[in-house]
Amino acid sequence: MTIKKEITAGGAIFARLKALGVDYVFANSGTDFPPIIEGLAEAKAKDIDLPNALVIPHEHAALGMAHGYYLMTGKAQAVMLHTNVGLSNGATGAINAACEHVPMILMSGRTPVTESGRFGARTVPIGWGQEMRDQAALVREACKWEYEIKFPEQISELLDRAYSISNSTPKGPVYLSLPRETLCEMTAEEGLGDPISMAPVTGAPDPSAIAEAAKLLANAKSPLIIAQRGAGDEASFAAFSKWVEQWGIGVCSWWATHLSIPTNHPCHVGADPKKSMAEADVILVLDCLAPWWPDMHKLADGAKVIHMGPDPLFSRFPVRNFQSNISISGETHLTIPALIAAMGELDSDQKTIATRRDALAKNSAATRAALKEHASSRNVTGITKEWVSQCLGEVLEGKNSSVFSELGTKLGYIERTERNSWFQEPHSGGLGWSFPAALGAQLADRDRLCIATLGDGSYMFANPTVCHQIAEALELPVLIIILNNEEWGAVRASVSGVYPKGYAAKSNEMPLTSLKPSPDFTMTAKASRAWTKEVTSVDAVKDAISEAIKIVQSEKRCALLNIKILPD
Repeated sequence: MTIKKEITAGGAIFARLKALGVDYVFANSGTDFPPIIEGLAEAKAKDIDLPNALVIPHEHAALGMAHGYYLMTGKAQAVMLHTNVGLSNGATGAINAACEHVPMILMSGRTPVTESGRFGARTVPIGWGQEMRDQAALVREACKWEYEIKFPEQISELLDRAYSISNSTPKGPVYLSLPRETLCEMTAEEGLGDPISMAPVTGAPDPSAIAEAAKLLANAKSPLIIAQRGAGDEASFAAFSKWVEQWGIGVCSWWATHLSIPTNHPCHVGADPKKSMAEADVILVLDCLAPWWPDMHKLADGAKVIHMGPDPLFSRFPVRNFQSNISISGETHLTIPALIAAMGELDSDQKTIATRRDALAKNSAATRAALKEHASSRNVTGITKEWVSQCLGEVLEGKNSSVFSELGTKLGYIERTERNSWFQEPHSGGLGWSFPAALGAQLADRDRLCIATLGDGSYMFANPTVCHQIAEALELPVLIIILNNEEWGAVRASVSGVYPKGYAAKSNEMPLTSLKPSPDFTMTAKASRAWTKEVTSVDAVKDAISEAIKIVQSEKRCALLNIKILPD
């Protein structure tokens, strides 16, 4: 008679995650975790291969790190939180991930259902205080799928389903609730290491829609591409740059969260689509949630618009009514090569394209020169975001680096040329994203220089004491650059944009925007042995960045620059 080996359900979860290809579980533990912790210890004693379980002292940091890790690797990771209170702290990170189509398996414990008489029943007052009628509601709108494990034998099949749905087009987070009584039960070890039982769905484009879009673009007199979320993988990123130059198509990076084209590319028209849109007869919107500002940017009469991306209509958002004459669904690394191939079969007017290409190159060079001049001219009275951006770009030239900007440095003023070299805050606006995302990216690629540039408000939202503790504990030597204007700069800009001649715009102190007096952020970083420096002089910016990078690379420890800048 064969005796089946069993393991605590809490340990079985980790074993199955490893089989699914999860490298890390970013965890913030609580009183619902005894069976998880016991299961980890049991699995280790039995030499069962598990993902690395990391102690992350705040849930928002855990979600941000999983986000950043995915950006570097393309691999979905897992996050495990503490009941409803932990899940609520992580909800903002889930919203950010959902907005950016970032897959992850989000889990949290569920307070025991039983009060007595069952192993794992309630033992402390919070067992009652953390009970909710609908715990999953905290993240339901941000997750593609959610469920609660009922029995331990469901672990493999439910994790397989969660992983598959999370990684299917369009990608995004999923949520699984873990009742403590269930985790305390035993389940079979057999099958925990088996291959995934259901494959994710990878969306590919409709050939007829691709052919129609190719004809429109090939025959366009003034085509334009607006791209926000990159150009796919390494191969499609490189192919995209060559293709737009071959056809003389301008590319605009309006509020780009990923780099789709090098900022010094001759077809890069910059961040503002207004002039190009007014002239364009065909526009390809490449994976853009909000490709333009409807009240400011107007389409030319008769212009045709093509939307292409994993979810070109962004169906999760109730209101998004941008014109779309052709809608093409599919992963970007598949749609771009398909469109390039389709256009390669069509005739082209090489003389017209050459003229268009030359004009784009001249305009692109003029735009870059104007940005450089603007950055230099504005720094007469103090340090600006534009100046810091330009200095950082110059120092990073030739370095394998990624910048995570959250209301910090500005694309265009900072030159970026490589895929994965630039990421901006998600359009969901969940603050405190860039610091933990940079930590996750650094964890994924130890040889990469990872820089988080962020405003002082965003730094405070990142739970900086927690993030610096993580950086030291996990030996993640990221560079943090705070662009400190002692205010909610984005709020000020929004008010001035809506009421340019209003009372608030004219006032010396705009209500509800001041963050004065500014804390000494260097002290926060020093508490975890980071190298720090405060910068108040325009001439000191570039040298300070160079010095900080040397510390990061030579001493392998976190560095922080607190740069006092002028209001936008």
